[in-house]
Amino acid sequence: MNGIIPYPETTTTLANGLKIIVMPMPSDDLVAFWTIVRTGSRDEYEPGRTGFAHFFEHMMFRGTERYPAERYQHVMTGIGADANAYTTDDYTAYHESFAAEDLEQVMELESDRFEHLAYSESAFQTEAGAVYGEYRKSRTDPMFSLYEKIVAAAFEQHPYGHTTMGYERDIAAMPQLYEYSRQFFARYYRPENTVLFVAGAVEPERVLALVEKYYAGWQRGYVAPDIPQEPEQRAERRIEVSYDGQTLPVVWAAYKLPAFDPADSVRVAADLLVELAYGETSKAYRQLVLDEQSVEFLDASAGHNRDPGLLDVYARVKDTAKIDEVLEVIDETAAQYRNSAPEPERLTALKQRLRYSFLMGLQTPERTAAMLARYVAIGGDLYSVQRLYAAYAAVTPADVHAAAKRYLRPEQRTVAVLQGRQ
Repeated sequence: MNGIIPYPETTTTLANGLKIIVMPMPSDDLVAFWTIVRTGSRDEYEPGRTGFAHFFEHMMFRGTERYPAERYQHVMTGIGADANAYTTDDYTAYHESFAAEDLEQVMELESDRFEHLAYSESAFQTEAGAVYGEYRKSRTDPMFSLYEKIVAAAFEQHPYGHTTMGYERDIAAMPQLYEYSRQFFARYYRPENTVLFVAGAVEPERVLALVEKYYAGWQRGYVAPDIPQEPEQRAERRIEVSYDGQTLPVVWAAYKLPAFDPADSVRVAADLLVELAYGETSKAYRQLVLDEQSVEFLDASAGHNRDPGLLDVYARVKDTAKIDEVLEVIDETAAQYRNSAPEPERLTALKQRLRYSFLMGLQTPERTAAMLARYVAIGGDLYSVQRLYAAYAAVTPADVHAAAKRYLRPEQRTVAVLQGRQ
């Protein structure tokens, strides 16, 4: 595959639907082995049943009859493997980094737990309680508290309206839902909903032979979620968020944004728009962060999601009296880009920085897999990454102008202000 990724790759699909991407690359004999389950909090569409994608990030380390948790950990520790996992809105990723000589051992362990995960009701209840404790700890972070309120206000129907941890009421009730947890696992943890990404000191032929050996017996059974569509937002929403503790104020403007689509030049231009308008080389950043020093930080991002999501602009304000002024700068910047196209020179420089930053992130197997995991999860392969960076190169100032007019509209945004105890 030619394009932005400098390493060769082989993509194969087993008869049961499991997709395998193998990417040999220089690695000092190390391998990154990622299992990407294309299920995240987005898939939690049933009332009262949020938080299970994140729950299984924990539960998958509980072991199987053949490899109970203690034996699994003993083997992984014995080979010096680094194993972890994380959950997002669109996918859950399980990843290991280890020496190439241990590939078959790791693949045997991983295939076993994905096909034969076993846990008792008491173990389920224990882990559900631990997840609730993690949620309560997260609530002590003002940024988490704010984000939780922002998405709840921005999405009335779509599951993006709850965080990856789920609604608190659902997490609290989770210990009583053992049978549902088994249904969730059987519904989503299936080969046709999973992609294996293997990078580093590997040979595609050997990897594929091992995958056939250990994963071919994994049975199909994926059931696609019945996700409700979010109605079009036609009026600005504003919320005030109180934080029960000491914190500087935070302002957040969340604009509705279409799903990730590298074939849509205007949607692609939104990624560049947020950097030009609010990034470190922008006029707004220079004014608020460097010159006036009225905010601790100013940041913005255009989310890459399977379904329509958010374009976020947010800042932590140093003085409560400056909240309105900071929001005014955010608004004035949006208006400026809606009214005129950016300078071609700035756009060209940004494209170069994006390409350089991406390539610099592909230095090790683990970092490479980490950078590519979301695109694999959203599109099911690496072609979307190649198309995305080709599309970046083709973006014009007119495309950025069109993105600003289409997406930076007050009537399709949610604005939140968080303040702590005075």
